[in-house]
Amino acid sequence: EVQIVESGGGLVQPGGSLRLSCTHSGATFDDYAIGWFRQAPGKEREGISCINNMDGTTYYRDSVKGRFTISSDKAKNTVYLQMNSLKPEDTAVYYCASDTHWDGPSCRKVKTNNWDGMDYWGKGTLVTVSS
Repeated sequence: EVQIVESGGGLVQPGGSLRLSCTHSGATFDDYAIGWFRQAPGKEREGISCINNMDGTTYYRDSVKGRFTISSDKAKNTVYLQMNSLKPEDTAVYYCASDTHWDGPSCRKVKTNNWDGMDYWGKGTLVTVSS
């Protein structure tokens, strides 16, 4: 059984940085697409970034492009989300999810906020950006 655990969340001041980790166990994820979603208070969950572990293709939502960087360490079965220049509007619970099969572009489910379409899900880690 595949399990996903997110870590690295916390309280940070505006302009600060955090690195989130998404660790898989129970299977290797070399051929998965791994996505990061977030859900802010009172808002719907949205997909913000994704990486295709097969070919390295990445995706970023416009609101995080240039500030967030996704990367993968296959040896550690872990995907990272480096978040820089954080803003109060980045405050949310951040979730990691994996997709094992897709038709068309590999990160489309993340791009279209299709959380339920992913195959494995983490429970989330809270990021609070506040002074």
